[in-house]
Amino acid sequence: MEDLRNRSHADVDYRKIAAPIKSAVDKFQLVPEFLKVRGLVKQHLDSFNYFANTEIKKIVRANDKIVSTIDPNLYLRFKDVRIGNPTVAMGDGVVEDLSPQKCRLTDMTYAAPVLVDVEFTKGSHGGYSLLEKNDVAIGRMPIMLRSCCCVLSGKDEDELARLGECPLDPGGYFVIKGTEKVILIQEQLSKNRIIIDTDKKGNINASVTSSTEATKSKTVVVMEKGKMYLQLNQFAKNIPIMIVMKAMGMESDQEVVQMIGRDPRYSALFLPSIEECASLSIFTQQQALEFLEGKVKKLPYAYMSAGKEGRALSILRDVFLANVRVIKNNFRPKCIYVAVMLRRMMEAILNKDAMDDKDYVGNKRLELSGQLISLLFEDLFKTMISEVQKQADNVLSKRSRSSQLDLSMVSYFFSYSNHLIFSL
Repeated sequence: MEDLRNRSHADVDYRKIAAPIKSAVDKFQLVPEFLKVRGLVKQHLDSFNYFANTEIKKIVRANDKIVSTIDPNLYLRFKDVRIGNPTVAMGDGVVEDLSPQKCRLTDMTYAAPVLVDVEFTKGSHGGYSLLEKNDVAIGRMPIMLRSCCCVLSGKDEDELARLGECPLDPGGYFVIKGTEKVILIQEQLSKNRIIIDTDKKGNINASVTSSTEATKSKTVVVMEKGKMYLQLNQFAKNIPIMIVMKAMGMESDQEVVQMIGRDPRYSALFLPSIEECASLSIFTQQQALEFLEGKVKKLPYAYMSAGKEGRALSILRDVFLANVRVIKNNFRPKCIYVAVMLRRMMEAILNKDAMDDKDYVGNKRLELSGQLISLLFEDLFKTMISEVQKQADNVLSKRSRSSQLDLSMVSYFFSYSNHLIFSL
């Protein structure tokens, strides 16, 4: 028997099995088998499950603290976040479980509360105490049918029939006010990738759409009139790129040129940018940061607490090329990334074939339901944090200095939870 088993394994040609299928007819025969295994909505369910189990925690972890600018000792920190069971409040503290079929029949939204565990400080004049509160609802989120958060997850045919559901229904959609709705797949340019293109004026630019759990931003380096500039929403005007490099600690012009490349053609293209920086009498990191401070826009409330380091350095660290992390104020990896952008721009100037095609499928990605909901949740969560911080500071600035911040302040923090109610 063992010899027969060994012979059967030896007869299998694994290279033939793994070889690509060349014939379109043979490929078409695989479609039914693929649909049996994966289905048409498996990718949406996996995407939503990843958001519910992983992505939502990353977003909250990256924006986990609300600190008062009036009294920095008073803060609120999110310890954990999760999506609860689909329920609806019936009044007088009564909560009733929801099912998709009930929502269809009663024109309700099949949604679940977003629950967080928080810790916060209370007190004044140096006497502070640390308190905790669990299962605080900060909003409600529609639930995708057959996802891990849905009551239909893991149910057999008999249980589905008792809930009024068809066993052949694959799910992957939402029930919003009694109506079944889906989130369509969207095609977007790749995140965290350098794209070389031209703008409306015909100027060559290098753009990077940065996407992290904490920050979403777009960085553009453009060449205008032979000089290279940084375009960033946080700055009122275009900033000479050499000033940006000096602000990140790259004070030596020679080091910047060597980092871009030793080809004399690169040096000739970059020389006007170096001369412009010198004409502005900017030679050190401190001078560059002072120049950038004067170019920073009036920032929203959430960015006002930049601290002693200044807003310009905070923007360069957290917003400018946010996909390149700065650890212990070491900006060298970010300088290297900028040098790569500049070199690719120069290559495109010298050779038009080096330009990127935005319509090329390799420069695009398909964003599924979980990714799109993740963007929406992050935007609303940050809006809630900003509003809560402003309102908390307003209360703290008006209250009596002899009084202490009591537990009722926590409920006031979350009075703006309506920001997190989704509308699909």
